[in-house]
Amino acid sequence: KAVVSTQSGHYGRDTNYILSPQDCSKMALHVPKSYFQNMMKDGTKHLSGMHEAVFSNLEACTELYKTIKTCYGPKGLNKMVINHLSKLFVTNDAATIIKELEVQHPAAKMIVLASQQQESECGDGTNFVMILAGALLEKAQDLLIDGLSPSEVIKGYEMAGEKCLEILETLCCHTVKDIKNREAVMPVIKTSVASKQDGYEDFLSELIADACLSIMPTKRTFNVDNVRTCKILGAGVLSSSHLQGMVFRRTIESDITSIRDAKIAIFSCPFDIGTTETKGTVLIKNAEELKSFSVDEEKLIENQVKNLADAGITCVVSGGKVGDMMMHFANKFNIMVVRLMSKWDLRRLCKSVSGTALPNLTVPSAEETGFCSVVQLEEVGDTTVVVFRQEREETAMSTIIIRGSTDNIMDDIERAIDDGVNSVKVLSRDQRCLPGAGATEIELAKQLMSFGQQTPGMEQYAIKKFAEAFEVFPKVLAENTGLKANEVLANMYNAHQDNISGINAGINLESDYCEVMDVVERGVYDLYLTKFWAIKFAVNAATTVLVVDQIIMAKQAGGPKPRKGQADADDD
Repeated sequence: KAVVSTQSGHYGRDTNYILSPQDCSKMALHVPKSYFQNMMKDGTKHLSGMHEAVFSNLEACTELYKTIKTCYGPKGLNKMVINHLSKLFVTNDAATIIKELEVQHPAAKMIVLASQQQESECGDGTNFVMILAGALLEKAQDLLIDGLSPSEVIKGYEMAGEKCLEILETLCCHTVKDIKNREAVMPVIKTSVASKQDGYEDFLSELIADACLSIMPTKRTFNVDNVRTCKILGAGVLSSSHLQGMVFRRTIESDITSIRDAKIAIFSCPFDIGTTETKGTVLIKNAEELKSFSVDEEKLIENQVKNLADAGITCVVSGGKVGDMMMHFANKFNIMVVRLMSKWDLRRLCKSVSGTALPNLTVPSAEETGFCSVVQLEEVGDTTVVVFRQEREETAMSTIIIRGSTDNIMDDIERAIDDGVNSVKVLSRDQRCLPGAGATEIELAKQLMSFGQQTPGMEQYAIKKFAEAFEVFPKVLAENTGLKANEVLANMYNAHQDNISGINAGINLESDYCEVMDVVERGVYDLYLTKFWAIKFAVNAATTVLVVDQIIMAKQAGGPKPRKGQADADDD
């Protein structure tokens, strides 16, 4: 029960009324829905205004950037990520981390999409995109608190982004004149690999250079898919090797285990006698008819295998099961039989040996027959592999055999190799290089700061903050290495005051002190095209997040959730 006190105006006396719970419920304040909520379906979430929408977006993006930035550089720390399928990843590769994290916040997703676009465009630089976009949004938050409007910040960022790309073109310090020259390509690969596998960069860059240059085409563009990897557990990373051709972790079906100058027939169907689509009934009256029935079947199989042998075929690759009778006659005519269950492997083998996969058991023509210098069964550690090795100078496919003590180590080496191969692809499109080790970022920050001072209007504050965002990269490199970030930044700015030789001054991460080195002398290069697209994607992502002032989330539809964790079509 509730007691309500009132004062009578006529007599000036206080009166107390006792109300029951039923009366209290009738007097409860009714809060009406807003017009927006009345308009939308029940369960819709609506966030608007600077604090609810804009600042919450910026904070989410900043948290993502702070998570990723410790992975940047050669001394970057690893993240241990366990995905929804309970698979463990130990890596500092930003592309893998954000792929497995499954970010749900809509604003943070925009930065993730920008880094994924960078991955598909250049194959490297995903960490750079996320750190730059996150730093820009962190600086934008300060500007908005100081009183600038989002449109002024966006205009300033767009002006700075255009100026940044103009400056970037003037900073090119090296051009690879011959991309088929191993010594010229290796420094570019080494920088990319060192950010993932510090300590193994010399060995891995040699492997990647050999694998890529052996299949480098003269007339068409370089295809990343032509460099394959085969992971075999055991030994160490330094036991990894490269060969021209293909390697499959399988065994050979037939008795023949090695062939030189093999002529290969490739079938996408089973290497067995065909069966009819409809059921058939054969009436056999006596034992003689039964014997002759089996003999006819054997003769048919023998003729099929003999025709292949007469055409000079010494190796058969099948995409299905291999019948016992077929195997018997293949051994009789000294034909090697290899079974590949993956259609992707079959296609790549066709490309490697210049053959064509036939849908039925017919004798291949000269154009459909594949050729390989050596096909043999080998043992790598305790794993049996079938090797298709080509001994000619230029081949269609090459394979890097990765060795390692654990699956996680081999997975991380594979990601480093993937980045190195993508660097060669980018290099084949544009041979220009920029100074690495934070030199490009500090020079951009210095020149953008002076550009901001010369720009009139409120946009100058956004341009100056854009310049400050580039200071994050040397700071992160120094912090991850264990150096004093402010001292490194001061030394680098001091070195960059010289507009001729100072442009190439970068951090010496191998020193115990905050020293600066000439990156051109040390051969530390970043690819121009990778940096160009990374800056473009980061600025676009940051301005897209800033332009949002309301978040409207509809209620999720019912029904079963879509299936997750399906195997990638390329994983076989």
